[in-house]
Amino acid sequence: MIIFLNYFLLFIIYSFLGWFIEIIVCSISEKHFTPRGFLIGPYCPIYGFASIIMITLLNKYFNDPLIVFILSAIIASVLEYFTSYIMEKIFNARWWDYSDRKLNINGRICLENSVLFGMLALILIYIVNPFIIQVIDTIPKLYFIFISSVLLTIFIIDNIVTFNIMFKIRTFTKALKKDYTEEMTKKVKKVLSEHSFITRNILKSFPKLEIKGFESKKEKIFNFINSKKSSLK
Repeated sequence: MIIFLNYFLLFIIYSFLGWFIEIIVCSISEKHFTPRGFLIGPYCPIYGFASIIMITLLNKYFNDPLIVFILSAIIASVLEYFTSYIMEKIFNARWWDYSDRKLNINGRICLENSVLFGMLALILIYIVNPFIIQVIDTIPKLYFIFISSVLLTIFIIDNIVTFNIMFKIRTFTKALKKDYTEEMTKKVKKVLSEHSFITRNILKSFPKLEIKGFESKKEKIFNFINSKKSSLK
C-alpha cells in the first residue's frame, strides 16, 4: 500500500507540473491565459503516467543521457498518440491536432513535441525526480498516508464527475453522425459551453476540439441541438 501511495503521489506531482508547464507554454503562445487539462483539478494525467513510466523503465540507462533522451521522446510520443486515439474513440471528439506542424503523424504527435518531451525527461530524471523523492522521504509516514489518501480520493471523484459529464456529451454528439463540418462543430461547442463549468473549462483547455461525425442536413441538426439544450443543463 505504501509503495502504491508513493507512486501515486509522484504521479499527482508530475501531473500538476505538466499542467503548470502547459499553461505557461500555451498562454505565451496564445498571448493570453489559457487553461489546460481534461479533468477539473490542476493536473494533466498524461504527464504523470509518462513520468512514472520513464523513471521506472529508464533508471538502468541513467549513465547514458542520450539513450534517456531518445527513449523518453519515444515513450512520451507513443503515449500521446494512443491517448489521442483512445479519447477520440471514447468521446467521439478530437482533442488536439498537430496537422499544421512539420513531421506530424496523423496530427496526433509531431517531432517538435517529441524533442521537447525528451528534453523535459532529462530534467525530470536527473534533477526533479531525485529532489522530489528526497522531499517525500522527509514526510512522516502518518502524514504521508493521509496526504496521499486524500489526494487519491479527490482524484477518483474528479474522474467520476468529469467522465460522467463527458459520456453524456458523447451520447449527444454520437447521435449526430456522419459528415463532419466546421460549422456543426461550432454549433455544438456553443451548446456545450452553456452546459456547466466543467465543459466550459474543457473547451477552453482544448481550443482545437473537433466533434466528429455529423449529418449533412443542417436544418435537422440545428433542430436536434436546440431540442437537447434543456437536457444538457
